[in-house]
Parts: sequence; C-alpha cells; structure tokens
Amino acid sequence: MTMSAAEPLENQGPASLEILVDNHRTFLKYLERRVEDRALAEDILQDAFMRIVDRPENAPADEGIVPWFYRVLRNSAIDRLRRRGTAARALEAFARELETHESAQPELEAEICGCVTRLAATLKAEYAEALQAIDVGGQTVKAFAAERGLSPGNAGVRVFRAREALKKRVAESCGTCAEHGCRDCSCQISSA
Repeated sequence: MTMSAAEPLENQGPASLEILVDNHRTFLKYLERRVEDRALAEDILQDAFMRIVDRPENAPADEGIVPWFYRVLRNSAIDRLRRRGTAARALEAFARELETHESAQPELEAEICGCVTRLAATLKAEYAEALQAIDVGGQTVKAFAAERGLSPGNAGVRVFRAREALKKRVAESCGTCAEHGCRDCSCQISSA
C-alpha cells in the first residue's frame, strides 16, 4: 500500500492509519529492544498512537508515515526513560535524606506540641474541639461528625477551617520560627 508523500496524515485518510496499525507488532518489538520492558514499550506505543489520532495534522507531508513514526517512537522512548531516570534519582535522594534525617528530640517535640496545644486552645471552641478529637485523639472525621450530629462534609469543612486557623495562629505567634519547623522555639504564646 503506498501513500502520497506530499499529503499530511489527515488528508491521506484511513489508509495511513491502517499502515501504522498493521505495523503494531513491529513497532512494539522495536520499542521492547530499546526500553527492555514490554509494559513500558506498550505504554509508549499507545501514547504515540493516541497522539497521531488526536493530532493527525502533525504527521509528515513530505515523507513516509512509517519512518516518521519510528522517529516519534524513538523520541518518546528517550523522553520516557529520561523522566523515569529523573524520578528514580529524586526517589533515591529522598531516601538518602530520610536515612540521614534526625528525628526531633523528645524534649523539643514535647515543647512544640505544648506550644501548638496552647495555641489551639485560643481558637473558637468548635475548632479546638475538632482538632483535639481528630488530630490529637485520632478519631475519624466520620465518627466525629456522627457524635456531634454533623454531616461528614460539614465536619470535614470544620476540621479544614480549624487547621487553617491554627496555622494562622502559629504564624502570628511564632513568626519565622514556624516556617522553619519550630526549632529552638522561643516565641511568646499570646492568647489573642
């Protein structure tokens, strides 16, 4: 089956798409040899087919569809492998950070917790109650809502607003200390 090399895919009709579909197995083998993972090769091929279906005008008007599609596949494989490598490096860096990260000393943790608890007590009673029950006590939002005769959505909104109010209160009270994880906390607790 031959096509006019001067026409873009959208003007060549279904014949050009048929050529690509007919070569599916060949394209898949080509990708498998390069990425060494059948599932990844299938994903790349599927993405490439979707791009052709979504944007047929991107197909070449001056060359054969098959050689052009091989270039699309090659570039897609390279892009996917680069993204995969970047993600793997980021995960490795995060894992190293977790391994070397010191946990807060119990005294400092208790001080921070006490500071936040005192600030939470300065919020509206319904907010303080929600934070105490859910964030400190570990109660689910659904259980909290049922105990207080609220809808789960209403309880969720209440908890969200309570957390936002507490965050604002911590920022007001602790200033830049709060931005850096409340290390060496020396802020003055206000009852505002």
